[in-house]
Amino acid sequence: MGRAFLFWHPSQVVVLGFGVAVTVGTVLLALPAATTSGESAGWLVALFTATSAACVTGLAVVDTESHWSAFGEVVIAGLIQVGGLGIMTLATVFTVIISGRIGLRAKTFAQAETKTPSMSDIRVVVRKVVLFSLGCEAVIATVLAGRFWLGYDESFGRALYLGFFHAVSSFNNAGFALWPDNLMRFVVDPWISLTIAAAVIVGGLGFPVVFELVKHWRHPRRWSVLTKVTVAVTAVLLVGGTFVLLGTEWHNPRTLGPLDDPGKFLAAFFAAVMPRTAGFNSLDVSQMYPTSWLATDLLMFIGGGSAGTAGGIKVTTFGLLAFVVWAEMRGEPQVNVGHRRLPEAAQRQAISLTLVSVALVAVSTYLLLALTPHSLDRVLFEVVSAFGTVGLSTGITADTGVAGHLLLVLLMFIGRTGPLTLGSALALKDRTRRYQLPEERVIIG
Repeated sequence: MGRAFLFWHPSQVVVLGFGVAVTVGTVLLALPAATTSGESAGWLVALFTATSAACVTGLAVVDTESHWSAFGEVVIAGLIQVGGLGIMTLATVFTVIISGRIGLRAKTFAQAETKTPSMSDIRVVVRKVVLFSLGCEAVIATVLAGRFWLGYDESFGRALYLGFFHAVSSFNNAGFALWPDNLMRFVVDPWISLTIAAAVIVGGLGFPVVFELVKHWRHPRRWSVLTKVTVAVTAVLLVGGTFVLLGTEWHNPRTLGPLDDPGKFLAAFFAAVMPRTAGFNSLDVSQMYPTSWLATDLLMFIGGGSAGTAGGIKVTTFGLLAFVVWAEMRGEPQVNVGHRRLPEAAQRQAISLTLVSVALVAVSTYLLLALTPHSLDRVLFEVVSAFGTVGLSTGITADTGVAGHLLLVLLMFIGRTGPLTLGSALALKDRTRRYQLPEERVIIG
């Protein structure tokens, strides 16, 4: 009985939930009805696509629009929605609808998924998350559908479908698009580019931050440390990423070169937003300079906000590490963020998450280099994109072989569930040391 209870640790259920979603998605996408040819896509293509969709990544080994039927596209959109909202959030909502009440265990599971501070608020928070998500997607779908219908002569029904699919894909930071060139045909269209960029930013901020901004947007002093760090680091990365990409790609004849100045700024901003873990691209990533790939690698690794649809180590982790380094450089015994002291547990978690992530990316890059003939810069880009659940690619995704595809599937799954979440899910219990060992200083550096 004790062992059975330990198995149902919240982090274990989160990982299991995503595993079930990937499995169901793989079975559905392997059906002949899921492809335009009427033949099964095969287990590997189905598994890769289902994982990419459920983990809101966007990497693809086949062209989404031409390979998958309407049924297959709806399955992909459904997996994106489930992956974005979170398995446990949806499970809690269904529990409320069916039984009208939430048990303690269900609250614990949903709290692990949504990062809710208090379990007493979980029912209200889950309702807000779902309503906010669906409301945002409805607004995004309306704007996109109107643009497709009035600006690109799509039929009303087709425009609605395109608006719905890309609203779900963008708000959940997935990056799946229904055109062979992704969104390159809309590179200078502000209605499409800015709408999708806004959806990615809002979805990637994280629900706790969004709700706090809505409540206290006029009073920044009331913002929590989480909100202040998330907003500040996000702004710095967006502005910095835009100008770095502008500087490196301004004269590139295969990317920004042919565009006018406003078009260059729009395309560079869009390219800086997407590494927040949405794999849309309005420029040909494969034609960017290696310096731009490296800058994008860093943005993808950092990712977006906590408890949202984004991946990566999260901007809060990156921001807190900066405060830890600053405090150490100043010789301060405690790490302060604004007028608050950062707990040692949060410091250890940030450092552990970052180091585990770096190690995972390094090992995966080594393995993919050994498995494929591609260069280091392209392989590193692909690995970071998969780990960060981004979906951007230099064009080598389909050419990594069976072993490479399986490695990327594993990276996407770990990137969505989180290295520490996965690690704690594998641990059956927390270990508490009831004594302290003698302290001894060691040489650092």
